[in-house]
Amino acid sequence: MDKQLQTELEAAAYRELRDHLRKRTDVQNIDLMILSGFCRNCLSKWYMAAAKEKGIEMDYDEAREAVYGMPYNEWKEKYQTKATPEQMAAYEAHQKKVKEEAGP
Repeated sequence: MDKQLQTELEAAAYRELRDHLRKRTDVQNIDLMILSGFCRNCLSKWYMAAAKEKGIEMDYDEAREAVYGMPYNEWKEKYQTKATPEQMAAYEAHQKKVKEEAGP
């Protein structure tokens, strides 16, 4: 497989993931962080970093809109729910585990 085809396949896989997350508004970012260690905001940061590597100026709001499919504040108002105590506890446990695994 040549580099161009690999890039096209990776881009297609990213678009599928992005579109899937846009449809699954019932899945909260905290749930993604607990289960996978990343969320829509992480994807936004990676997208922004990739743009900057290519010399494209992009701010975080623009990157989040590219991932969320709308301005972040609009998505947050429509779909984000307050984290439950159980979610917060699971998130904190996950963060503790990550820190322990990283070591000193």
